[in-house]
Amino acid sequence: MRGKAVLVGLCAAAAIVLSVPPTANAWGPQGHNTTGAIADLRLSAPARGEVARLLSGEANPTLAGVSNWADEVRSNDPELGKISAPWHYVNIAENGCVYDPAVNGNDGQNVIEALRRQTAILADRSRADADRRQALKFIVHFVGDINQPMHAGYARDRGGNEIKVQYLGRSTNLHSVWDSRMLDTRHATDADEVQRLLALPAPNLPPAQPDSDPIRWAQDSCRIIETPGVYPDSATIGDEYTRKFLPVAETQLRLAGELLGQLLNTVLGTPTGSAAG
Repeated sequence: MRGKAVLVGLCAAAAIVLSVPPTANAWGPQGHNTTGAIADLRLSAPARGEVARLLSGEANPTLAGVSNWADEVRSNDPELGKISAPWHYVNIAENGCVYDPAVNGNDGQNVIEALRRQTAILADRSRADADRRQALKFIVHFVGDINQPMHAGYARDRGGNEIKVQYLGRSTNLHSVWDSRMLDTRHATDADEVQRLLALPAPNLPPAQPDSDPIRWAQDSCRIIETPGVYPDSATIGDEYTRKFLPVAETQLRLAGELLGQLLNTVLGTPTGSAAG
């Protein structure tokens, strides 16, 4: 499998020891599709050209079109899915939402370090296109994941997976409510949801950095779960919970799309053949 040897070399300690199990997704397909679509709209001409070149041959060669690949690989390529499973989250809530590699870094197997590694691969134009294409697909997904608050949450409840709730009359867990169930109450198409997100106030983005370090993204995301009511007093929740927290989730989706566009413009904004410094 293309690129697998590189990934295995990066992940000698690939065991899943904390938080979200391999079957859990962040945001669900529509959430990732919408963040990818927003990022597609934000690409500069050089970044757009490089994205198009790298994704040529994909069934849907857009950021939205590959946004769920990192979840789908779990069934399409179980070995790579197992290796990459801990890259979807980081457990920092027990440490006051502060990332400390020695305390909650999981030996480098977390979404912060995964984004760093994959960004470095994408930025390195001496690497094979297959490696850079795979890195791009991971990045598109992981920027969404890191902005899902439960994916930066508590190890003790596995990112809300062990918090059982009745949401709108159905048995589920808090992680799933944030992944997709609140968003599903919109009954909106992807295109309609993108327009809804674009109508939100523009987020205040941190300054673009050459390495676009994702620690701040994770820590800001984690702090959302400290908001009173995110962890409900009652196991039965519904419309009131949705009214309070769906706008928060949608703001995070919009933010993820903007951050992804900013990251790719920073990494790919120099036309091929130009000096990169």
